[in-house]
Amino acid sequence: MFVISKLLNVLTQPLAWVAVLLVLGLLLQRRWRRAGLGVVWAALFVLLLQGWEPLPDALLRKLEAQHPAPVHLDLSRYAGIIVLGGSTESSYVWEGHDQPALNGAAERLTAALPLLLRDPRLVLLYTGGEGELLASGPSEAERARRFYAEQGVPPARLLLESASRNTHDNAVFSAALPGVDRTRPWLLITSAWHMPRSLLTFRKAGWNVTPWPTDYRAGDATPWHQYSLSQGAAKWQTALHELVGLMVYRLRGWL
Repeated sequence: MFVISKLLNVLTQPLAWVAVLLVLGLLLQRRWRRAGLGVVWAALFVLLLQGWEPLPDALLRKLEAQHPAPVHLDLSRYAGIIVLGGSTESSYVWEGHDQPALNGAAERLTAALPLLLRDPRLVLLYTGGEGELLASGPSEAERARRFYAEQGVPPARLLLESASRNTHDNAVFSAALPGVDRTRPWLLITSAWHMPRSLLTFRKAGWNVTPWPTDYRAGDATPWHQYSLSQGAAKWQTALHELVGLMVYRLRGWL
């Protein structure tokens, strides 16, 4: 299943669609020049359209708006905070450096810090193994441990789950950690666009979780002139990956 998910991840990359269309267009031109040229123009259109950010932002905004954070948060009623992986660079980037290497979802890691300061009783459960298909080196949980150690979080307040490779594993494997009671209230921290799938998955696994979304990618509105090929392609990939993930999880009965 993990290998299949990685293949699906390739299919949700709009730049891959452009590459496929270009190859197809070049092949068609050998026998059907006009048809091949049309496919090449289609590849160019798909490429240019990806840069107009209001389109992917509309999809991300719909995902992010589903579960707003509680307005009044009484931390005393929670057993702890669950932080989902996906906020650190790949393990090979960490090699040879002393400083933590965080990616664009770094808020997943940092959002827990002020909550830990507000209530010294809370524990932090970080769940994340290795999301890469072929990887070696420290797991995401180990990378998170290094980050939180630099922030002064005592090891006694950390629970680490390092075997999971997807959101479903996060929920199931975390519940099996010693001393964890999933029936007690927990705060669930992940990216706002990832929260719909995460919340449903954890609740399906029997967790009593309250959403605490972070790492927003779209605001209330996107200026019509906002254009970036790199940013647009990345946003399209994020939105499509999450929508496909929701569909697959429903088909497998994980939601």
